[in-house]
Amino acid sequence: MQIEVVGVRFRRGATTYSFSPNGGHYKKGDKVIVETERGQDLVTVVEEERLIDASELSDSLKNVLRLATEKEVQRADELDKNAAKHLPEVRKMAKESGLEMKIISVESNFDGSKLTINFTSDGRVDFRAFAKKLAERFKTRIELRQIGPRDAVRYMGGLGLCGKECCCAQGFGESDHISIKMAKNQNLSLNPSSISGLCGKLLCCLAYENEAYLQAMKEMPQINSFVQTPDGRGKVIYNNLLKKRVSVRFESDKIMEVKEYGLDEIKFEKKREA
Repeated sequence: MQIEVVGVRFRRGATTYSFSPNGGHYKKGDKVIVETERGQDLVTVVEEERLIDASELSDSLKNVLRLATEKEVQRADELDKNAAKHLPEVRKMAKESGLEMKIISVESNFDGSKLTINFTSDGRVDFRAFAKKLAERFKTRIELRQIGPRDAVRYMGGLGLCGKECCCAQGFGESDHISIKMAKNQNLSLNPSSISGLCGKLLCCLAYENEAYLQAMKEMPQINSFVQTPDGRGKVIYNNLLKKRVSVRFESDKIMEVKEYGLDEIKFEKKREA
């Protein structure tokens, strides 16, 4: 069965969630109020209405209730800025409580009825007494949420190895599966400092570029296989996947020589498996 959905993202979120437009029509960039398990929230439309198969949904579909008013958007921004100002105080309170946790951010929901405290920790933290203390101090509902290292960098921001803002802080990467095999596919050094981001995990960009490398690998000969070139038969020792050029080694009794060829200059004896 086909159902209509729109894709939305929560503030500071990288994951796109599907919601029912509930009879409405929304454009990319619209600020809308949605129904969630924790109450109403303000989100941004990132994918306009489209049809998907109901089997693609893992959870029950919640509704977009309506467009947010300009006043609600301004109010949400003000509340979020005010909540962020509480960060130093909340960190101080956590330290005074003797809790092994690092407070990453303080957020307000769009109507100011709840503060969400995001934190990281190496283990489980019993924060019940701390949550009660926070509620007494700020006179509102408190949610303490433990997040992982990738999420922590996404909230705090920073510059990656490339010199640009971290991908996760720009709203990318959270839902990508990233593995060490992707680094191998791209002929990268497996030195952890070269392929890890500020979070200490594998770089998000490994996932973005992996598909292009996989496609290039299908077109290239296998390393250590033999190919026929204009200069004779030689052994493949390196593939430049970006330029799609192949380094071939020739050996004789007296000399060893390496030459580089384009794909249109050689004939493969064995192709790399897909």
